[in-house]
Amino acid sequence: MASLIRCPHCGMRPKEEFSIRGDASPVRPKPEAKFAAWDDYLHSRDNVRGVMHEHWQHVGGCRRWLVVERDTFTHEVHSVVDAADYARARAVKPSKVKPKGKTATAAKGRAKS
Repeated sequence: MASLIRCPHCGMRPKEEFSIRGDASPVRPKPEAKFAAWDDYLHSRDNVRGVMHEHWQHVGGCRRWLVVERDTFTHEVHSVVDAADYARARAVKPSKVKPKGKTATAAKGRAKS
C-alpha cells in the first residue's frame, strides 16, 4: 500500500507525487555575510536520525513547496505546512521552529530509550 501525504492544498496524495529537496532548517545568510557563513550554509548539513523539517515539492499536484516534519528513522510524517507559511512563522517567532541541533539531540535521546 502506498504511503499518503496530506498536502494542505490538494488533500491526501500518494508520496510518489512529491519530490524532496532536503533540510528546511538552514537560514540563508545575508549577501554581505562572511565567507565562513556562506560556506557553512552551502556545504554543512546534519544527517539527522529522528524528527526534522524538510522541503518537499508537490510536483504531481499543485507544485507548491511544502515543509514536512518527518522522522527520518521511521519515515512517519508528523505535519505538513505550506513553505510560505513556515517561513512567515519562522520570521515572526523564530523560537517556535526547532533548530536542527535540538531536534537531532532530542531524537537521539528518544532512540536510546
